[in-house]
Amino acid sequence: MSTALSETGVAADTGWRRLSPRMLLVHPIIELGRFVPALLGLFVAGSGGGGWSVAGFVGAGVVVAFALLRWVMTRYRITPEQIQLRRGLLRRTTIAAPIDRVRTVDVTAHLLHRVLGLAKVVIGTGTSDRKGRGRLVLDGLGADAASRLRAELLHRGQHLDTVDAVTPSAPVEYEIARLNRAWIRYAPFTLSGALTGLALLGFASRLNNEGGLHLSRLGPLRALGDQLRRTSLGLDIAVIVVFVVVFVAVASTIGYVLAFWNFRLTRHSGGTLHVTRGLITSRATSIEQRRLHGAEISEALLLRCVGAARCLSIATGLRVGRGAERGGELLLPPAPRAEVLRVAADVLGTATPFVVPLRSHGPAARRRRLTRAILGAMVVVGLDGALCWLTHASPYVWIASLVLPIAAVPLGMDRYRSLGHALADGFVVACFGSLIRRRSALSCDGIIGWNLKSTYFQRRLGLTTLTATTAAGKQHYDIYDVAETDAVGFAEQAVPGLISQFGRHR
Repeated sequence: MSTALSETGVAADTGWRRLSPRMLLVHPIIELGRFVPALLGLFVAGSGGGGWSVAGFVGAGVVVAFALLRWVMTRYRITPEQIQLRRGLLRRTTIAAPIDRVRTVDVTAHLLHRVLGLAKVVIGTGTSDRKGRGRLVLDGLGADAASRLRAELLHRGQHLDTVDAVTPSAPVEYEIARLNRAWIRYAPFTLSGALTGLALLGFASRLNNEGGLHLSRLGPLRALGDQLRRTSLGLDIAVIVVFVVVFVAVASTIGYVLAFWNFRLTRHSGGTLHVTRGLITSRATSIEQRRLHGAEISEALLLRCVGAARCLSIATGLRVGRGAERGGELLLPPAPRAEVLRVAADVLGTATPFVVPLRSHGPAARRRRLTRAILGAMVVVGLDGALCWLTHASPYVWIASLVLPIAAVPLGMDRYRSLGHALADGFVVACFGSLIRRRSALSCDGIIGWNLKSTYFQRRLGLTTLTATTAAGKQHYDIYDVAETDAVGFAEQAVPGLISQFGRHR
């Protein structure tokens, strides 16, 4: 069914389409899963004499009803000029975006989606908002229709009438990288399993508070608590540390496999980069090459120790700040650093930004980095001492914390060695960080402004933070603790005339 347009560019007929009715089986399950702790609380609180709570069933029914209404009240249509999404019951909202504003298309399918042949399509329209604003989400298209829609939006050579009418020619693609199973050995060093542990603790806390299950009274956990109380404190700490290390390593490895299995990065003839990955939940992200304004190499401390890193894109239209496993900006998962450099060079067309020597920030920046690290460690020591005094804890805990100011010295020196900036092949290069070292290469063409900001202590040392603002990636990339005179000259050299015009109007 084609949609005719009036002279104003608005569809003459309705042309609204629903998502796949198979989503009626998915939405209730997803929503019930989100409210499990609260529903358990209703069942437990209202149950008596072994009977189930009516309030619990009513709550579950309300959740299911709202989940079904999401499908009923969601419609979309695609015209040759716009993508329009209408949703809401009490508050009807219509979101419209010009087709020529589409920058990225992210197709995701979790387990239930894959079983039912469905996919969720997230369309980025040129912003990189961390909260996901400025995006259109079509959760519940058929998998084939989602693939055709992605190809048409990013490789458009003709107007789009309907999703089902699209039959694009098979794209030619060049493979840049694919997952090597040997890279899984880097998974324990990502520490992503620590987030899994925190999520489990949060879920257990909700079960305790809202479900009233009192997990500490369960047989295995109660037995473990009794055993720990019978042993010495040193042995308890050793056992807990070993358990945490093993848990984090195993959880990180499982998370790596789930997130990056079947990983593949390709360049399509239509002018896009295409990333596919995922074992249970599959994900396919397409980025217009002309909307790619740079790349970033991220090296967590433990990954650096084993010679590994990850590569991220700096592009408009991607939702960033969700972590490498969930974010759409990932170009290569944790892998050997040499492979990461090769991929970054292939994506940008040059390796120079990632191998060029960086400009040192001088002794003032070194002094500031050391001071911040040592003062931070001393604050921790002071708080630890106050806590020990208030709780009458063993003084050995406070004595052990005295090592922190000593350890802060190499930490501060490492943070200083990571500081640097350069201008190479039309890219502004900025590097900083110790626990996570980041080296970003941002195209000068993608810079839309400069920001110079100095704290009181920076001004005393003649330092400033130079920030390049852009519509891509995190939308701002900082060069920390650079000399004020060098900052202005560097900004003028990178984008001539952009910062000097403010000096003329002062």
